[in-house]
Amino acid sequence: MSPLAVVHHLRSLFSGCAVRWSALCGLVGAILADRPVYLIGAFLGVVLAAIDLRCRRLPDPLVAGLAVTTAVPLAVTHPDRIGTALAAGALTGAGYLAIALLPGQGLGLGDVKLGAVLALILGFSGWPAVATGLGAAHVLGGLTAAWLLLTGRSRTLAFGPALLTGGLIGVTTA
Repeated sequence: MSPLAVVHHLRSLFSGCAVRWSALCGLVGAILADRPVYLIGAFLGVVLAAIDLRCRRLPDPLVAGLAVTTAVPLAVTHPDRIGTALAAGALTGAGYLAIALLPGQGLGLGDVKLGAVLALILGFSGWPAVATGLGAAHVLGGLTAAWLLLTGRSRTLAFGPALLTGGLIGVTTA
């Protein structure tokens, strides 16, 4: 997705519902007020969740922006935790890629990349944060999938919002 297309998506996502998105950004900001390094990443997470819900896509430039704006400051402030973070990102990315390559409509490659980035970020808080964040994401995704099936709604699930919410849970409980 080109940067111009991302800007177009953002403009269409936030037109008419600015109050709702502002409230969500404010809530996430309040949750992370004592952890300022995550604030820009949290804003990008809200944008990614909105795009995924609307388009079932996770644009690479925004996922990369999440990685750079969050993981780089964490690497500078916690250089002793880089090994754990890289291992968490690599293991999660490899596991999600294996799931994405299975036949059927499993994970998309955007989910694979986002999961790896979130595990990398959570890895700076340690393995319990990674387990909590990814575990919460799968519980939320499973509950959402069950609800969609029971109500007869869409058969496709945007997993990005569950991943991002799980990441927020992992960061705040670490």
